[in-house]
Amino acid sequence: MNAIISFALGHARTVLAGLFFLLLAGTIAYVTIPKESDPDINIPIVYVSLSLEGISPEDAERLLLRPMETELRVIEGKKEMRSNAYQGGANVVLEFEAGFDVDQALEDVREAVDDARPELPDEADEPTVSEVNFALFPVLIVSLSGEMPERTLLRLARDLQDRVEGIPQVLEAKIGGDREEQVEILIDPSVLESYGIDAAAVIDLVGRNNRLVAAGSLDTGDGRFPVKVPGLFESLDDILDMPIKAVGDSVVKFRDAAEIRRTFKDPEGFARINGQTAISLEVSKRSGENIIETIAAVKAVVEAERAYWPPQVDVTYSQDRTTDIRNMLAALQN
Repeated sequence: MNAIISFALGHARTVLAGLFFLLLAGTIAYVTIPKESDPDINIPIVYVSLSLEGISPEDAERLLLRPMETELRVIEGKKEMRSNAYQGGANVVLEFEAGFDVDQALEDVREAVDDARPELPDEADEPTVSEVNFALFPVLIVSLSGEMPERTLLRLARDLQDRVEGIPQVLEAKIGGDREEQVEILIDPSVLESYGIDAAAVIDLVGRNNRLVAAGSLDTGDGRFPVKVPGLFESLDDILDMPIKAVGDSVVKFRDAAEIRRTFKDPEGFARINGQTAISLEVSKRSGENIIETIAAVKAVVEAERAYWPPQVDVTYSQDRTTDIRNMLAALQN
């Protein structure tokens, strides 16, 4: 100990310089270190979601769960497997042993899901494989509300989603409260009966005409060029002008026998703020990023976009924990 003290006194400038660099490195590390209230913990759970619109719980167990369980039960490192069937789909929850390799587990589960996919009904949606990770939970929810059409709110939310996802610290921004758009065809039975047209044939006609057709390419001897067959509906006029039946020299089109309009699927839930329809944007940050800086960047983008919105659009921020995190940092500094 005396030797160390004597060395420090004899090399005071070196010791002071080393202390200065230590303080500087510590300050830089403290400023740049990610600041979060919840640690990034790997939960040993992976779940697989299966969906098929309109399927009953009994049929979901027989058609969805059994083929999936057959492939998933051979995965190594699995501690427990639980499954649940419900109206419209099913899910399988896999619990692994503590200390598992999350990347390897996800790869094994995805391979098993791909092997089971041919055994599922053709109408079933693509299965999704997800992990439980606190770091992927939303750090901020931006809600848009106001007395205006739902389609306008949805357009603003989608434009804002593109801007927010362009922030380097943001992993993704999911839109909540939106509904999938669809085209609704209201057929007049009396008109079909007058033309002698079967309603089932009309429905089949729509399905057969709205398909992507791979036409290949044409070789002229001097070169090859692709051939495109227009088979998808791109506008309402494409449907309205589609012929249903030819009667002599006249052609019966959809516009003569049906009313077509753009609408949304039936809602499965409702999002409201102060009694007004709302659409939310759930923002998740990238792993290792500073949550305070991420939320500040998102709010700056929202406020910049807000200047171009109608004045009746209200913006509400929720699940913002920056104040709590600052209080925790202040207590740590004390």
